[in-house]
Amino acid sequence: MKRKGIRLFLSILICFSLTLPAVTAQAATPITSNETGTHDGYYYELWKDSGNTSMTLNSGGTFSAQWSNINNALFRKGKKFNETQTHQQIGNISVNYSANYQPNGNSYLCVYGWTVDPLVEYYIVDSWGSWRPPGATPKGTITVDGGTYDIYETIRVNQPSIKGNNTTFKQYWSVRTSKRTSGTISVSEHFKKWESLGMTMGKMYETSLTVEGYQSSGSATVTSNTITIGGSSGGGTTPPPSTGTKVEAESMTKGGQYTGNISSPFNGVALYANNDSVKYTQNFSSGTHSFSLRGASNNSNMARVDLKIGGVTKGTFYFGGSSPAVYTLNNVSHGTGNQEIELVVTADNGTWDAYIDYLEIN
Repeated sequence: MKRKGIRLFLSILICFSLTLPAVTAQAATPITSNETGTHDGYYYELWKDSGNTSMTLNSGGTFSAQWSNINNALFRKGKKFNETQTHQQIGNISVNYSANYQPNGNSYLCVYGWTVDPLVEYYIVDSWGSWRPPGATPKGTITVDGGTYDIYETIRVNQPSIKGNNTTFKQYWSVRTSKRTSGTISVSEHFKKWESLGMTMGKMYETSLTVEGYQSSGSATVTSNTITIGGSSGGGTTPPPSTGTKVEAESMTKGGQYTGNISSPFNGVALYANNDSVKYTQNFSSGTHSFSLRGASNNSNMARVDLKIGGVTKGTFYFGGSSPAVYTLNNVSHGTGNQEIELVVTADNGTWDAYIDYLEIN
C-alpha cells in the first residue's frame, strides 16, 4: 500500500510538471541587436552602435529595455509617418506614458523623432540620468503639461541619421526643468513653440517614446505608452470620430459663481474661478475608463481642470495655451452604476480661465 501511494504521487507530479512548458513558452523573446518593425499597432526600433542591449516588446506601446557597456543606444516604440505631411497636416500629437526608469550614467527618457526637408532630430525630455542635456544655452521656455521646459537648438556634423551615417542636421530640444517619469506630453505644443522661435519643422518621419543611453548602463520598463493623433490643436483638423460616450460641456449642470457659456474658440463653457464647475450623472457598467477633455486656456498660461467621479478627484486636465487641445487621462478606476462626473477648477491663481468643450469617455 505504501509503494502504491508513492507511485500515485509520482504520477501526479509528472503530469503536473508536463504542463509547465506551456506557461513559460508564452514569454516574449528579447531583441538584442539592431531591429525595426511593427508590433501590436506600434512602430518599434532598437538601435545601437556598440555594447550590450536587450529590448522586450510588450502590449501596445509598452516595452522594457536593458543596456550596459554601450556607446550609444536607443529603444523606442511609437508611430512612423511617410514623410509627406507636416505636423499641422497630421493633426494634434500627444503621448500619455508611465515608466520605471533606472539609468546609471548618461541617459534620457523622452519623446523622440525626426522630420525631413529639413532633416531634424528632436527630443522632448522628461527625465535623464547623470547629465541634463544638451549642454547649450536655452532659446526660450514653454510651460505645458504641468511643468516648464527649456528649449535648445544644436547641430550635428557628419553623424548617423535616418538618411545615412555622415549627415549634418539640427537637433531641437525641450528639456523639463524637473524630472518626471509619467504624464502626458503635448507633442504638438512643443512643435508650435519651436516654430515660433524660428526652429523650422519639416515633414514628419517619426514620433516615439524613447529611452536612450550614452556610454552608460541601466534599465527601463515602460508600463504605459499611448500615442494619440488627431484633433484640432495641431492644425485645425477635424477631431476623429467618437468611439465612446461624448458629452458637451454646455449640456452639463453649471455650478460656481462665474461659470458661463462661451461661443469662442468653440461652443462650450468657461470656468473662471475656483469652484466653478459643470457636472452630470453617468452610468458605468465597468470600473475603468479613459477620459478625454477638449479645452483651452484663455491665454498663454496653463489652465487646469480637475476630474471628480463620485466626489473623488481622479486626475487633472492641463491646457497649455489658447489653441484647443484634447488631454486624456487613461485607465481611471471608479465606481460602477450611477456616478456624478464633475469638471471643476480648484487651482485658479488669477492668471488664466479654463474653456471646456466636451468630455469623451472610452
